[in-house]
Amino acid sequence: MPLIRTTSGEVFEATGKSILECLQINSIFVPASCGGRGICGRCKVKILAGSVTSSSFFGITDKERQNGYVLACQSQPLEDILIEIPKRVIIVSSKISRQRQNLIDRIFKSDLYIFEPLIEKIKLSIKPPTVDDSMADFERLCSSMGKRLFISRNDSENLGDILRKNSWQLSFALVDNEIISFLREEDRPYALAIDIGTTTVVAALVDLEEKRVIDHVSCYNSQISYGDDVITRIIFAEENSLGLNKLRKAVVDDINALINALSVRYGDAKILYAVISGNTTMCHLFWGLNPSYIRQEPYTPVMNNYPLWKASEGMLALKENVPVYTVPSVAGYVGGDIVSGVLASGIYEEDEVALFIDIGTNGEVVLGNKDWLVTASTSAGPCFEGSGISCGMRATEGAIEAFSFEGDDLNIRIIGNKEPIGICGSGMIDIVAELFKKGIVNQKGRLIKEASKNVSMVDEELRFTISNNCYISQSDIDNIIRAKAAIYAGISTLLHEVGISEKEIGKVYIAGGFGEFINIKNAISIGMLPNFEEYKFTFLGNTSLTGAILCLLSKKLKNKAEEIADKMTYIDLSRSKTFMDEYVSALFLPHTDIERFKKGIFKL
Repeated sequence: MPLIRTTSGEVFEATGKSILECLQINSIFVPASCGGRGICGRCKVKILAGSVTSSSFFGITDKERQNGYVLACQSQPLEDILIEIPKRVIIVSSKISRQRQNLIDRIFKSDLYIFEPLIEKIKLSIKPPTVDDSMADFERLCSSMGKRLFISRNDSENLGDILRKNSWQLSFALVDNEIISFLREEDRPYALAIDIGTTTVVAALVDLEEKRVIDHVSCYNSQISYGDDVITRIIFAEENSLGLNKLRKAVVDDINALINALSVRYGDAKILYAVISGNTTMCHLFWGLNPSYIRQEPYTPVMNNYPLWKASEGMLALKENVPVYTVPSVAGYVGGDIVSGVLASGIYEEDEVALFIDIGTNGEVVLGNKDWLVTASTSAGPCFEGSGISCGMRATEGAIEAFSFEGDDLNIRIIGNKEPIGICGSGMIDIVAELFKKGIVNQKGRLIKEASKNVSMVDEELRFTISNNCYISQSDIDNIIRAKAAIYAGISTLLHEVGISEKEIGKVYIAGGFGEFINIKNAISIGMLPNFEEYKFTFLGNTSLTGAILCLLSKKLKNKAEEIADKMTYIDLSRSKTFMDEYVSALFLPHTDIERFKKGIFKL
C-alpha cells in the first residue's frame, strides 16, 4: 500500500479512497467545505514527489497545476508520495483548553439555575387517535404539549410515519416553540459556537446535556486574501461588483470546512443550534449585509441586533432550519466578540472597576463595572495572530510560544515540542522584549547588527535568526511595535476620556486567541500594556468563543449578553487628539515617557 509523507514529518498509509480521506483518517484537516465532492476547490495540496491520479482540477489554475497542485479530495496516490500542505489552510483540531472549561464550569457551579440550553429535548407520550378521536397528528402533538408549536414543511412530511413507527412515543428538539428536529431516544443535542475573527475562524462542538465542549477546530479566515483588516475588506466589497459575495463565500466556506472536519470526527452528533460571535464587520460579511457605512462617518452598521435566522439563510452545512443566533454588537467597531468577552469575564457584575483588553487584529478595550461600561477600539493589525510577519503563525503545534536568553544562548519553547516552523503572538512579544533587554534592539526598535552574531543582512534588511526555519526581520519588529503602540494608546486614551487613573483599576482581563500564553512582564517591558501590578492580571484566552458557548448553554446568559450590548457606551478614538498623541509616543520601547514604566512589574 502506498505511503503518504508530508513536509511536516507525518507518514501514514494511503488507506482512504482519496488523499483527503487519508489526511482526515490521520487527523490532518484541510478545508473541504463541499464535503469532498470536488466543487469548492479548497483542498489544494502540492505533490512534491511520486505520482497521483486526479479526476478533477476544479479551482486550480494552469500555473498551479504545472507546479504540482491537486485537489486532495479528487486525487489518489499511485505510489509513495510526498505532499506539502500550505500552513495557512490547515485546520487545527484540539481539545478545549482546561482554562476555558474551568471558566464555564465555575459560572454554572456558582448558579445552578443558570443552566438552561437554548434547545429543549422533549420526550412525549401521545395518545393515539381512535374512531371517536380523529384529531390530526400535528394538532394531537400540540395538544399533548399544551401549546401551539411550529414545524417546518420538510419535517411535517414524515410526522405521521414517525409517530406510528414509534408507537406514539416522540422525542424532538424544541427552540422557542419550533420543532427543529425529531430525535431518537439515544440522540443527544449538540450545538456549534463559532468565533469569526478577522484573522482566524474557530468552531466549538458543544454537548448541551453535559455542559461540555467536545472539540474545537480552527483555520485562517480566507478573507485575508482580500485584505488583512476590516477596512481593506470593506473597501474590496465596495469597489468590486461581486466583492461582498466573494467575502461572504470565503468565510462561509471556512465555517463549512470546520463543520465538515467535526462531522468526520463525530458523524453521529446532531448539531441543532449555532451561535455566531464576531466583530461587526465580520458578522455583516457572514450574513451578506452591506458593510460600507461602517467605515463612513458616523460609522453606522446595518444592524447591531440580528434576528434569529436559519442555517439555510447563512448557507451553512447544517440542517436547513437550524437556528443561528448572532451575539449583538455595540457599534461599528465594537462587535459581538467583545460583548461575548465581557460576558465571559464577568466584569459586568463586579463592584470594582476592571479593564478588559482583547488583543487581536482589532484591539478593543472595555472599562467599567456592574454600574457602567465604556468601550473603544483601535486597529492593532493581524501580526499577533500570525499574519503580516515573515515567520508568523497561529498558536498551534510548531509555533515558538516563548523565547529568552541563557547567557548568549537562545532558549525557545515550541508548542507540541516539535521543530519550530513559525512564531505565534506570545513568541513575538518575548522576542522583541528579550532583544530590547539585551541591547540587540534599541529604544527606537532598530536592530543593531554589531550587538549579536544572530543579526545579519539578508535581502537588504536586517534580521535576527532564531533557528533554521525562523527569524524576525526589521520590518516584522516595526509591525509589532505599531501593533503594541495601538493597543497601549487605546488603553491610555480610554482611561483619559473616562477620567480614571491606572491606580483605580482593580483587575485587568487579557483576552485573545493567544492571550493565555503571554508573558505579562515582557508585554509590559515593550510598552504594550500599562505597568500594572502582576496580581491584577487574569488571562482568559479566546473569550469571543467562550461567550458564544455560554450563550448556547444558558438563556439567562444570552439575555445578559443583550443587556451588556445595550449598556456599553462607545467612545470613538478616531476623533480623539489624545489617542494620536498617545500612539506616536508609544512607537518606542517601551515608550517616550519612561516615567510610566519605572514602577510596577517592569523597572528600567
